[in-house]
Amino acid sequence: MESSTALYTQLKEAQPFFVMAGPNVIESEEHIMKMAKHIKAITTKLGVPLIFKSSFDKANRTSSKSFRGPGMAEGLKILEKVKVAYDLPIVTDVHESIQCESVGKVADVIQIPAFLCRQTDLLVAAAKTGKIINIKKGQMCATTVMVNSAEKVRGAGNQNVMVCERGTMFGYNDLIVDPRNLEWMREANCPVVADITHSLQQPAGRKLDGGGVASGGFRELIPCIARTAVAVGVDGIFMEVHDDPLSAPVDGPTQWPLRHLEELLEELIAIAKVSKGKQQFAIDLTPFRD
Repeated sequence: MESSTALYTQLKEAQPFFVMAGPNVIESEEHIMKMAKHIKAITTKLGVPLIFKSSFDKANRTSSKSFRGPGMAEGLKILEKVKVAYDLPIVTDVHESIQCESVGKVADVIQIPAFLCRQTDLLVAAAKTGKIINIKKGQMCATTVMVNSAEKVRGAGNQNVMVCERGTMFGYNDLIVDPRNLEWMREANCPVVADITHSLQQPAGRKLDGGGVASGGFRELIPCIARTAVAVGVDGIFMEVHDDPLSAPVDGPTQWPLRHLEELLEELIAIAKVSKGKQQFAIDLTPFRD
């Protein structure tokens, strides 16, 4: 718990923000090691703390025939190699309470998927690992839900919790990002993270040539959502990054190209520094709400 608290403090104090980034899913050990090496080089150059992200199992794929990853046992071995080789904290997600103990032995941050953000048993099991818990806001949930979800983690004895905005359902196959949520989620009294890639998904919105559907998305709008988030003043940015998004087996339409990562982060850092400087002189609007 002490090491988790130290990392949590570092993330809360990160200026202008911290980054959680990596490919959506572990495709191979070689690919993950390559991505970790390049992403770390970029974030180190720019001076922003990095938590490397990838999933060992995408349990909520649209189709049962879709690629899910190597599974927990093999996936955790690969993530541990990344952690040791590049001295990086790791974030990965869990889908069942039984996974939490094993994942907690490798991951520094355990992520709760958006669909599962209200699952009390999962939140408590994750909290009991002592690791930092990043809870993604459900696409169907109001921000007030995240207050309760964060309290479930704290109630299990773990104060190291973060909440993450990842878009809100807009009809059946689309998401929108409401910038007000980034402010309202402050009521959870913890760091607020903006997922700037999943927020642009079109869930089950892409028809496949051979029949069936898959998730689509608007990769070209990632910079737009990212600029908005850092201007509002989020504590962290979550983004999925791939060296060849067009060939990515999972969520290719919403993964940001590795070759453009440095220039995007440079722009976001510049915006955040200006925005946070102005926020120091912001007017307290509380008296005008009634």
